[in-house]
Amino acid sequence: MHALVCYCTCPDAATADRIADALIGERLAACVNILPGIRSVYRWHGQVEHADEALLMIKTAADRLDALTARVTALHPAELPELIAVEVVGGLPAYLSWVADQTRGA
Repeated sequence: MHALVCYCTCPDAATADRIADALIGERLAACVNILPGIRSVYRWHGQVEHADEALLMIKTAADRLDALTARVTALHPAELPELIAVEVVGGLPAYLSWVADQTRGA
């Protein structure tokens, strides 16, 4: 099983909670950590922006990425949500097995 950690910033805690609940409820993710209080600096439409955000750390199976991406895009209020996936190259085998089990259909 190939596991991924996906990172997604959210504009507020309510959005982060709503997306996390949907991803877990729909078995698109095994676990979502919500890290509040991050500060993002980025360029958007030619301007440097500063934003207080919450960061989602989403653990999922690689074969769920397309569905997860579609769901995040549908739920996220941003014109261009940040969503990046990083391949997990190692970890506790029992945990990785749990991620696989939790992201299978019900």
